[in-house]
Amino acid sequence: MTDKPPHAARFSSLTPLFSPRSVAILGASTDPTRIGGRPISYMKQRGFAGRIMPVNPNRAEIQGLPAYGTLKDLPEVPDVAIVAVAGEAAEAAVAELAAMGTKGAIVFTAGYAEVDPSGHGPETAAQNRMLATAKAAGMRMLGPNCLGLFNDRIGFYPIFSSSFEGGWPPRKSGGKVGIASQSGAFGTHLFSVMRNRGIATPLCVTTGNEADVTIGDVIGWMAEDPDTDVIAAYAEGIHEGPSLMAALQIAREARKPVVMMKVGHSRIGRVAAQSHTASIAGDDAVTSAVLAEFGVVRAHSAEHLIDIAYAATRKIYPVGNTLGVITLSGGAGVLVSDAAEALDFPMPEMPHHAQAALRALVPFSAPRNPVDCTAQVFNDPTLIGQFCSAMVRDGGYSSVLAFFTQAGGAATLFPHIKREMEAVAKRYPDRLYCMSVIAPPDMWAAYEDAGFLVFEDMTRAVAALHAMGRFGVSFAAAPASTPPRVPHVSLPPATPNEADAKILLEKAGIAVVPEQACTTAEQAVAAADAHGYPVVLKILSPDILHKSDIGGVILGVADAQAVRAGFAQVMACAPAAARIDGVLVAKQVSGVECIMGIVRDPVFGPIAMFGLGGVFVDVLQDVIFRRCPFGVDEAEAMIRSIRAAPLLLGARGTRPVDMQALADMLSRLSVFAHQSGETLLSVDLNPVFATPDGAYAADAVIEIGAPLAP
Repeated sequence: MTDKPPHAARFSSLTPLFSPRSVAILGASTDPTRIGGRPISYMKQRGFAGRIMPVNPNRAEIQGLPAYGTLKDLPEVPDVAIVAVAGEAAEAAVAELAAMGTKGAIVFTAGYAEVDPSGHGPETAAQNRMLATAKAAGMRMLGPNCLGLFNDRIGFYPIFSSSFEGGWPPRKSGGKVGIASQSGAFGTHLFSVMRNRGIATPLCVTTGNEADVTIGDVIGWMAEDPDTDVIAAYAEGIHEGPSLMAALQIAREARKPVVMMKVGHSRIGRVAAQSHTASIAGDDAVTSAVLAEFGVVRAHSAEHLIDIAYAATRKIYPVGNTLGVITLSGGAGVLVSDAAEALDFPMPEMPHHAQAALRALVPFSAPRNPVDCTAQVFNDPTLIGQFCSAMVRDGGYSSVLAFFTQAGGAATLFPHIKREMEAVAKRYPDRLYCMSVIAPPDMWAAYEDAGFLVFEDMTRAVAALHAMGRFGVSFAAAPASTPPRVPHVSLPPATPNEADAKILLEKAGIAVVPEQACTTAEQAVAAADAHGYPVVLKILSPDILHKSDIGGVILGVADAQAVRAGFAQVMACAPAAARIDGVLVAKQVSGVECIMGIVRDPVFGPIAMFGLGGVFVDVLQDVIFRRCPFGVDEAEAMIRSIRAAPLLLGARGTRPVDMQALADMLSRLSVFAHQSGETLLSVDLNPVFATPDGAYAADAVIEIGAPLAP
């Protein structure tokens, strides 16, 4: 395991907040159904062993506990305090707690930044004052406007959710899921559904406005917590990138799966008008790229998230995951096959000798995969064990899905099915076994106690099993390759024209098409003669970034006369207000058109994009994103991952492009962007011509401006 990132200290500072020895409740209520009363009631019911100190100037006793009029009256400094008082009283309470040396504050109080769309109103100012006070004292603050958290392992319940009226978290020895959620209502919704499914969720933290403690901080603490096995997260927006990435790094190194539901699909509008890359890269696409980099599986619904978290509690994450299906129904096998194909989840055919052996047992069986052992199992249930053993032993499948539907829950068949499947699982314990059955709760629980995942819906089962393979690949991945050494290139104070942009890129080792900036027609003719015909003529101006839109690009200029005419035509197309630096004369090259770009995300920094150019980027948007910087190996993996990659690899007898040169260019661009600082807003290299003999940027836009605010 590598050294922990610097954010690890920030994560460990949350321990007093999540696992305290004493707690004060400001705004404590005698009514166990009120916001200030529920935490006390819950902690008493769940046996919190620490000291509970209600604070209320109007009560001497609250819910059977001594009450204190003010914080000054407390018999000890609490490790953590719940702030459930309104308005200015909440801000004053945070200041007093900080002065006392309290290590954590959980602020229920609302009416802060969440009601201030401008971000500059008095509500945000009040939140910022609270944060500054807490930070100055080294006190961590959860919220404001948060529902709270619970840590059932110690009976700590600083939370006012009503979800516990439906039951408490199941207490199990293994397979524990930690829930991290920006939304209190949705976080406890996830808890309630998991509880109803019997999934152990002893820890749930909701972050509210995230003035201090972010979802990244919570994930980081859970990643380091030895009693958390799986992390399920819900986010509406990522406000602080470095802590999230540090947390995900720790989780991956600890082989802890993180499944996240990230909602919101907005676009980065601040630079989209100038940058082709930014117009494609929405906030959501960037977030997906960063999560994928750290092996996070992104869920598309609450049901999907819970299914994945549930499957991950088995702690089996196969590399090279393959799916074998045993079924009593051919139709069900087709349904599973369709679901697997949609996910690119391999379902290899059983070896021919194994198929022959199974046909010898049941001549009318279908033993390819899915393996249909037919209704003959009603007469001889041992066939289940024989067929499943052959699948695991001979087929080598790492994930096995058994579709037994109502038969799996029939009292006459259940003991036989469980016995046969359990025997296989004991012989091959390193595989994932999933039962698709309709069964009463006691049988369902018996299957789970025997180590089987249980689903009614086969397609949901396939998705969950597939996700386990994605975790496995991430956990087993080799360390990232080292980015190339690229000279640091100083950027100009403003957006350069195309020629100057290419000079900057060439300093970073990025190859460009041979070209020359010309201010007269005769210079243009001389440049064209030197490059060799045909050439391309382009208007050169820092104010005209999309030259073809105004007719400022002429292709296929074949002789000196055409150069002179084209020079005049290009110069005439420029708007009167634009600064004109001349005409760029470039050698016309051919190859597979690609696009490379950079967009600066306000949360995650520079993000690189690669795709094929032309209609592929404009219509299909067949592109891939990755956070900068990265090495050549990662760049090549990006290039090979797009759907149209076969066009680069020699489709239909064409020569493959120089993949090494293309990957090196993309990697160098990522380092250039990383080193350039926050004033680099975007880069577009479109097109880049990929040829069998190299890769060359034919057009370049570098946009420079004020740093973006998150």
